[in-house]
Amino acid sequence: MTDLQSLKTRFGIIGNYPALNRALEKAIQVAPTDISVLVMGESGVGKEFIPKIIHGESRRKHQPYIVVNCGAIPEGTIDSELFGHEKGAFTGATSTRKGYFEVADGGTIFLDEVGELPLQTQVRLLRVLESGEFMKVGSSQIQKTDVRIVAATNVNMLNAIHDGRFREDLYYRLNTVQIDMPPLRERKGDIHLLYRKFAVDFAEKYRMPELVLTDDAVNYLEKYPFPGNIRQLRNLVEQMTVVEQNRTVNSVKLAEYIPTTTNLPAVVQKNGAGISNSEFNSEREIMYKILFDMRNDLNDLKSLTSELIKNRGNNDFSNQEKNLINRVFTPETQVQNSGSLLYFENNNANQYQNPTIISEGNDDYDDVEDIEIEETKPDSLSLQNNERELIVKALEKHKGRRNKAAEELGISQRTLYRKIKQYNLED
Repeated sequence: MTDLQSLKTRFGIIGNYPALNRALEKAIQVAPTDISVLVMGESGVGKEFIPKIIHGESRRKHQPYIVVNCGAIPEGTIDSELFGHEKGAFTGATSTRKGYFEVADGGTIFLDEVGELPLQTQVRLLRVLESGEFMKVGSSQIQKTDVRIVAATNVNMLNAIHDGRFREDLYYRLNTVQIDMPPLRERKGDIHLLYRKFAVDFAEKYRMPELVLTDDAVNYLEKYPFPGNIRQLRNLVEQMTVVEQNRTVNSVKLAEYIPTTTNLPAVVQKNGAGISNSEFNSEREIMYKILFDMRNDLNDLKSLTSELIKNRGNNDFSNQEKNLINRVFTPETQVQNSGSLLYFENNNANQYQNPTIISEGNDDYDDVEDIEIEETKPDSLSLQNNERELIVKALEKHKGRRNKAAEELGISQRTLYRKIKQYNLED
């Protein structure tokens, strides 16, 4: 059996991360057999090396090796590409054509992005895996093929099965052995090794001096999460090799080529599985927070308006308070406040400090000095208090039935149980 180091040298694989070594060892172990293999991993991690190793270390290594990108072939033609077609089977079929399974007889087919296969094609593929039989499009004659299938995907297959996008029986037929390729962000110690390899390759390709990183640049590179994995690192090195004139790169210069990460809210995945809508409650909580913040601003505005009326322009407001008035009030805007209407007569922002009070439904108030303004006290703006009150009302409405209360609140039962415990509402 081929040892690991010679295998890496032969296929140009760089790195010593334990999970990477384990994946390569599994590929060597299953290569002599004909069992199906499913390679799992994010886009850009190098999944394509595993089927090459399996084919190269198998008894089929002198037979055809065909790579099929399932996501790049249109749905209307993929059956013809894989299984062939007869002349006249469809418009444009001017001659009989052999498919990949017929051409690769005796060899290996690598189905990249197998999770993108249409359901109709999945049925045909399952038959090949189970019996080695297939039929060309437009033919009723059964043909036999002896093909080793290695598939790869970055799709969460269990989610795809749950959503009806992938057949469960085909998944277990493909996944006789699963090989997981680790993402680059987990291979911190391999990042600089890969960089140096790419730097040498591109220096030779473009006949330019090799790019060298300073220590702080190496540290910066190893801390970057690389969402595009090895493919992103390779493109980064190629770009810098061509563009950068100074052949020594520090962290400041390196940061110009690497996209900055943001802390924007994102849909998080648990163990690679997407969170369902019923479990995704953080968005609702964010909206609650935004609404309460808006309510807070409105109450501040009420207090400011009340103070403005009471002082009749004698108070010197700050620029921030003037900007708030300018944003909210426009000419001829009327604001309800303690039974009276506040009317701003002038378009000039400074005139907002001298409003005229017009009594609403009462003509006795000829003198504005007689009007007493009762300052409105803001309601409780505590997010926890309001949330607790909503939960109590929902539980009372549904007589303690938590499933109904959770449905009323638009949250999952698990979140409701957690909130009940948090606010001591278990009794």
